[in-house]
Amino acid sequence: MKAIWIGVLSSLFFAVTFVLNRSMEISGGSWLWSASLRYFFMVPFLIAIVAYRKGLRDTGKAMAANPLPFFTWSVVAFVLFYAPLTFSAAYSPGWLLAGTWQLTIVAGVLLAPFFLIVVKTGDSERKVRQRIPLISLAISLIILVGVVLIQIPNANNVDTRTLLLGILPVIVAAFAYPLGNRKMMDLLQGRLDTFQRVLAMTLMTIPVWIGFAVYATVTVGLPSSNQVIQSLIVAVSSGVIATTLFFMATDLVQHDQGKLAAVEATQSTELIFAMIGEMLILHIALPGPLSLVGILVIVIGMGLHSYQTSVAKKKMPVISERVQDGCN
Repeated sequence: MKAIWIGVLSSLFFAVTFVLNRSMEISGGSWLWSASLRYFFMVPFLIAIVAYRKGLRDTGKAMAANPLPFFTWSVVAFVLFYAPLTFSAAYSPGWLLAGTWQLTIVAGVLLAPFFLIVVKTGDSERKVRQRIPLISLAISLIILVGVVLIQIPNANNVDTRTLLLGILPVIVAAFAYPLGNRKMMDLLQGRLDTFQRVLAMTLMTIPVWIGFAVYATVTVGLPSSNQVIQSLIVAVSSGVIATTLFFMATDLVQHDQGKLAAVEATQSTELIFAMIGEMLILHIALPGPLSLVGILVIVIGMGLHSYQTSVAKKKMPVISERVQDGCN
């Protein structure tokens, strides 16, 4: 239950991304700056936190030990996650992005077969491919039904261009984020704490964000002061607080696919928080009756996930903490 509530809290701070990214696009800001500025602003905050906790040296060692896979999965988790989200904000309102993003709930469950675990039987060990937790998948699909219900009243306003440029990139992000996150947990095997992991992954992707910034400077010029301020807010709220909370939650349950899926499902509440935020800041209309039913379904699904997590009993053999990469 602790991991579940941490996940819900992280989704509150994550929702800031959808609201402010849409706000920046409406005011004429480039998605290239929205993406890169967030990670530039994250670095000093994270360095200060990790330095205070005396973890900079271990962070550097972990990055140097496996630089190529570290860079690869950091790019998957951060660049292929956030760049599509900011790009889509130019073509879709925040509610649609937040709703489509909920595909990450099902994506997280479906990723289980891409990982191998080492099972100990007496003195012997064998590799076993993880299975899709069917109960978690079923509950995640309930949450997804709620998301669909919320989107139905707005579906008539979505044209083909919005579908291609506003939704498909978010689908990529929905799969990239849990995949990159899980791969990094496998790679590090607990050698870094949550703050160190977020800092290391951010530093690894800085060269990519510098490329974004250079291209943005050449094509659209420098960002406005308003975009800089809003990007700073996104960096602190979503980049530092939300990401750290979410990684903390997934670290707590990383060896249990069912519980991990439940934590990832907490991100469905982003849609609710994003709707409230857009109503308050961007003055969108109050959701209709069908959308409110969808919100209720999401809450019920979250309750089922929490219940399943609290009463679940392990039925698997003893599993060592070494998790092998099954993506060949």
